[in-house]
Amino acid sequence: MSHDHDHVALGAEDHRGRLAVAFSITAAILVAQAIGALLTGSLALLVDTAHMLTDASGLLLALVTASLTLRPASSHRTWGYRRAEVLAALGQAAVLLAVGVYVLVEGVQRLFGPPEIPSTELLIFGIIGLVGNVASMLVLASRRTANFNLRAAFLEVLNDALGSVGVIIAAIVIATTGWQQADAIAGLLIGALILPRAVKLLRETASVLLETTPPGLDLDQVRAHLVEIDHVREVHDMHASLIATGLPIISAHVVVEEGCFNDGHAPRILDDLQECVATHFDVPVEHSTFQIEPVAHRDHEAPSHA
Repeated sequence: MSHDHDHVALGAEDHRGRLAVAFSITAAILVAQAIGALLTGSLALLVDTAHMLTDASGLLLALVTASLTLRPASSHRTWGYRRAEVLAALGQAAVLLAVGVYVLVEGVQRLFGPPEIPSTELLIFGIIGLVGNVASMLVLASRRTANFNLRAAFLEVLNDALGSVGVIIAAIVIATTGWQQADAIAGLLIGALILPRAVKLLRETASVLLETTPPGLDLDQVRAHLVEIDHVREVHDMHASLIATGLPIISAHVVVEEGCFNDGHAPRILDDLQECVATHFDVPVEHSTFQIEPVAHRDHEAPSHA
């Protein structure tokens, strides 16, 4: 037994304006930094440009995904395109991881054979990159926790801003000391900033795709609360997962007293069950499905139910 729901763009918000502005800024800075990397031969600037390319493609993908998540559900796609944001974030994290590994390998090689880097040009392009990244961060900052998509986009821009700071510091060190290895060190630091965030985002999005229990939701605690509802004898075959940001779901088989099917208690119990998971926990679950069954029904279920 369960309530019917309309899944049209359930929980989705329109963030396309912010993403479009951030993408435009990032694309413009990408062109400028690509020119700078060619002119200077800097590893730090080259890596920052590669990261910027990842950011631009990621923001474009996020923009497309934001449009997809607003499309209504259908009988073919009952959740619409809500999970597209997870797939997009997973792809961005994978690319970030690849860029981070490349930076570490190339940076170590350049420590032993650094090329001559023109510090003035490096400083100019580093400042251009930093200004652009700060502008994008300001656009995305207020809504960066809204979903995986915006979170991934914000993290990429933040990493790029830190990368630009590294480019600027390397340029200053080279200008004042002539130590060319500063460029390789900056590149390695950028890689060190990229990898942990990429791994964290990969783990989080993979967890959603594997349909693990949403963070902050303790199913043992949920089961204990449900069993305390009047006339509930047992709760089993419980599953919980996250469709997309802000859209946790839960389902369970609930064994109730035999008399509830004759005295009209069953519908009231269903209301109590759904109110419990929607209001009693740190992670409210507004979309729940409960199968209310008599004690004897357990003998007819598949052995895999637990």
